[in-house]
Amino acid sequence: MRSLTRDEAQTRAGLLDVERYVIDLDLTCGGEVFGSVTTVRFSVKEGRGGADSFVEVRPVELLGAELDGVALDTEGAFADGRLWLRGLAEGVHELRVEARMGFSRVGEGMHRFTDPADGRVYLYTQCFLDDAPLVFACFDQPDLKAVFEVGVTAPEGWTVLGNGVARRVPGSGGRWVCAPTPRLSTYLVAVVAGPYHSVRTEHAGLPFGLHVRRSLGEFLDADAEELLEVTRRCFDRYHELFDEPYPFDSYDQAFVPEFNAGAMENPGLVTLRDEYVFRSAVTGLDRRTRGVTVAHEMAHMWFGDLVTLRWWDDIWLNESFAEYMGYRTLREATRFSGVWTDFAVARKGWGYDADQRPSTHPVAPEPGSVPDTASALLNFDGISYAKGASVLRQLVAWLGERDFLAGVNRHLTRHRFGNASLTDFVGSLAEASGRDVHGWAERWLRTTGVDGFSPSVSEGHGQWSVALRHEGSRPHRLELGLYDVAPAEPGRLVLRERLGRDVGAEEAESVVVAEGPRPDLLLVNDGDLTYAKVRLDGVSWGTVRGALSGLPDALSRAVVWNAVRDMVRDGELAPGEFLEAVRVHAPAESEVAVLEGVLSFARGTVADCFVPVERRGAALGLLAGVCGEVLAGSDCASGSGTGAAGAGPGSGVDVAGLRLTAVRRFIDCASDSGELLAWREAGSVPGGPVLDAELRWRLLLRLSALGAVGEAEIDGELAADPGAAGEEGAARCRAALPDAAGKEAAWGAMFFSDGLSNYLLRATAEGFWQAEQGELLAAGGFAERYFADVVPVAARRGAAVASVLGRTAFPRTVVEETVLRRGLECVAGAGLTPALRRELVDRLDDLRRALRVRGLV
Repeated sequence: MRSLTRDEAQTRAGLLDVERYVIDLDLTCGGEVFGSVTTVRFSVKEGRGGADSFVEVRPVELLGAELDGVALDTEGAFADGRLWLRGLAEGVHELRVEARMGFSRVGEGMHRFTDPADGRVYLYTQCFLDDAPLVFACFDQPDLKAVFEVGVTAPEGWTVLGNGVARRVPGSGGRWVCAPTPRLSTYLVAVVAGPYHSVRTEHAGLPFGLHVRRSLGEFLDADAEELLEVTRRCFDRYHELFDEPYPFDSYDQAFVPEFNAGAMENPGLVTLRDEYVFRSAVTGLDRRTRGVTVAHEMAHMWFGDLVTLRWWDDIWLNESFAEYMGYRTLREATRFSGVWTDFAVARKGWGYDADQRPSTHPVAPEPGSVPDTASALLNFDGISYAKGASVLRQLVAWLGERDFLAGVNRHLTRHRFGNASLTDFVGSLAEASGRDVHGWAERWLRTTGVDGFSPSVSEGHGQWSVALRHEGSRPHRLELGLYDVAPAEPGRLVLRERLGRDVGAEEAESVVVAEGPRPDLLLVNDGDLTYAKVRLDGVSWGTVRGALSGLPDALSRAVVWNAVRDMVRDGELAPGEFLEAVRVHAPAESEVAVLEGVLSFARGTVADCFVPVERRGAALGLLAGVCGEVLAGSDCASGSGTGAAGAGPGSGVDVAGLRLTAVRRFIDCASDSGELLAWREAGSVPGGPVLDAELRWRLLLRLSALGAVGEAEIDGELAADPGAAGEEGAARCRAALPDAAGKEAAWGAMFFSDGLSNYLLRATAEGFWQAEQGELLAAGGFAERYFADVVPVAARRGAAVASVLGRTAFPRTVVEETVLRRGLECVAGAGLTPALRRELVDRLDDLRRALRVRGLV
C-alpha cells in the first residue's frame, strides 16, 4: 500500500473540510473478517471545485461505495488502498463506503485474540499511525479532524468500549452505540470489544473504568485500587496544571492482549499492554513504570488529543511532552518517589544511544524531512521520547515553572480541538516568558547528537578551580555536585554543596573558582537536569572507584553509572574495569532502578557482546556472585540488621524489590544448572521468593539454553500455565533449546510461516540467539541466512513484524566482522521496507561498536 506523503496531505487539507464520520462495525461475521460501513460528511472549500481527492481504505473486500447517493465504479476508482473521488464539486458531500475488513494478528487495525486459557475472543483497534483504513474508510491524516459516531454489533454478552461512552441498545442483543466525540484525528479512533472483566467507578463526575480479559480478572481486582488511585491523582493534578478541563466524556483504560506499544492515547479509551496487569511478584520499580505509563497517556488527552500535531514531523509535541509530564506528574501527585532516577537509568540511555547512531534525527525534524507516513513511523524512538523529555526538563530549568506552564496553557487554549506545530508551541512559550525560546529551540530541537562535558580541576593558594570543557553547540543549565569522602567512613561520600552553572551555547570552556580544598568528587550534571554526556576528572574517578555506592542520593549514583556506561560504550573504559566496579558497588546499591539498570547493561551488553567469548563465563560468574551478595544482604536487611544494601526495616528501601531483581538476574547469569534445578524442584529460592509463573518461565528459559531440560519439561510447565503468557514462555524456551532440529523449526516459524502472532514471533526470536550456543548456531549458518530471509517476510507481514524481526531476531550475540559485512551488503541492497532498514542500521551500529570495544580488550 502507498504511504501518504506530506505534500498529498497538505493538498487534501487545502481542499477539504471534514465534518463527521458515522461508522458501523459488525463483529459477528466470523473469525476472519468484520463488516465496516462508513458514512463521511465533508465539503470542498470555496473556489476548489472540480478537484480530485481520495479516501484511504484497506479492505479484504470492498463491497461498494456511493458519493452523494450515486454508486462509484470501485473497480476503476479503487487501487493501492485509495478510493478516488473525481471532479468533486464545491460544497457539501456525503460518501458511504461498505467493506469487509480483515482481523489482524500483528497489532495493527482490528486485532483479534483468542485467549488460550479459556477460548474467549477479544478485539481492539490500533489505528495509529496510518492503520485506521484497516478499520474504516477515512481521510487519514491528523489535520482533518472530525466528529465520530460509532456503532458496533457484537456477540451477546460482550462489552463494547469507544472514545465516547458506549451504551447497549435496549432489546437489540449485541448492538452498541457510542456517544459522538468532539473533533478527533482519525488515528485516535478506538473500539474495544469482548467479554472483558471490568472495574468501574466515577471521579469528578465522569465514569472511569479498568478492563482486562477475564482470565486476568483476579489480578486486575488485586491491583484496581492502586491503578484507580494513580489515575485519580494524576487526573486532579493535570487539572491543577492545565487551564483547559479534561475534554472527553469518560476515562477508560483497557489492558489488551498482544499490544505492540506500551500504551496508546485514544481519547477517553486508553489501551495498554496487559502485562501491566501483574500476575506475578513485581518490584516497586515495576509499579512506578506502570504508573508513569498511566500518567503519560493521560497527558496526551491534552497534548496530542485536544491539540494535535499537524503533520508527523512534530510527533515530539506529543511524545516528548507526555514523557516529561508522565514522570513529573507521577512524582508530584502520587506516593511514588524517585521517578527521575528511573528516567535517568531506564530512559535516558535509550536517548543517548539513539542519538549516536547513523539513524539519529533532530527532536523536531525540519519541515519536509518527514516526507511520508512510512518515514514518520521511524521517528518513534529514544529521541522523540527520552531525549525530547530531557530537553523539556532542561527547558523548564531555563524558563522556570511559572513561565513554562503559562506558555503551555496559552498553547492549549489557542489550539483546542485543532492542530498545531513546533512554531505554534514555541511562539506560545516565547509570548508567556518574554525569552528567546525560538533561538533556544533551534539549538536544542533542530540539531542532532549529544553534547559533552569534561572537567579539569586544579588547586593552589587556598582555592581550587575547574575548567569545564564543553563539546557541542547548545546552552545548558546544570549543577556541579561537590562531594567529600567521610573521614571516618572512606566508603561514604558527603555532599559539600551544589553549584548552579549556565554554560553558553558557544562557550567551549567554563571556569569555576571556589575557596578551600578541591572536592574528592566533582560530579557534572548532578541532579541530571540537562542532556549531555559527562566525564570525571582523574581524582573524581579514583573516588568513584572506591565509593560510588557511598553517594547519598540515588539520582547522583545514576548520573555516575550513566557516565561509566558511556565510557565503556565509547571504548574509554575496558569492560573488565566496568565489571569490577559492578562487583564492588552493585551489592551495596539500595535503589532497585539503579541495580536493575546496572545489571541489565552488564548482562545484556557487556557480557553478551563486549566481552570476548573466552571471557564470557568469568563475566557471568562475577555477575552471579554480585546477585548472590545482594540476596545475602537482603536477607540481613529483612531481619534485624542493615545488610549489604544499607536497608534496615523502616528505611523506605524496597528490600523485596532488590531481592527479586537479584533473583531475576542470577537466573539470567547462571552457568551451572545445578542450583537452578534445585530451586525449580523446591518451588522457591532459599529465603524466598516463591517461584511464581514469571520466575518459573524465566528459570526454565535459562535451563533450556543450558540444555538442562527439554520438550517434556516445557510441555509440563505449559500445562501448569496454559494462558497466553504460558504459550509465549513455551515458544521462547523451545527456541532456546540447543537442538539443531528445534532451531530449524523455530527459524521456519519466524521466517517462512505467517502463523505466529506478533507476541509469539517476538518470544521465539527472544529465545533463539543464545550466546552459549555459538557453535550450534554457526553450524546452522543462521547469521548468514538471516539477512536473506528477513527481507521478504518483513515486506510481506508489515511494519510491526519488520520491527520485531529487525530488532529481536537480529543475530546480536554473533559479534563477528562477517556479520557486519553481510549486514551492510543487505542494507545497501534493494527490497528493504523502511521499518526493517531502520532496525538493521541500528543493530549494525551496535555490532560495529561491540567489535570496536572487543578490539580494545
